[in-house]
Amino acid sequence: QVQLVESGGGMVQAGGSLRLSCAASGRTSSYYTMGWFRQAPGKEREFVGSITRSGGSTYYVDSVKGRFTVSRENAKNTVYLQMNTLKPEDTAVCYCAVGPPKIRWSREETDYWGQGTQVTVSS
Repeated sequence: QVQLVESGGGMVQAGGSLRLSCAASGRTSSYYTMGWFRQAPGKEREFVGSITRSGGSTYYVDSVKGRFTVSRENAKNTVYLQMNTLKPEDTAVCYCAVGPPKIRWSREETDYWGQGTQVTVSS
């Protein structure tokens, strides 16, 4: 079992930045690919980005490329999502996730979820 707890959400104006953190406990998170999903109001939960076990590779969906960065500190069992140049369409509940050993996966393939943290971007 892995427990995930997100923090760092909040409200920011368009063009601003937020940094989300996800602290993992339970089984050692360094053995897992970790990533982030988000769910906007009235929409399905979508994959945002991920980072491999070693931190050597990352993957992002096109809508956040160049603006979002996923990183991790295995010694702290923590993964981060740095979000820059935020847009109103980035408003969503963001979820930390542990997935299978591949760089991108679906919500159905997700093994563990955090409770989610709200990100609101005003125009």
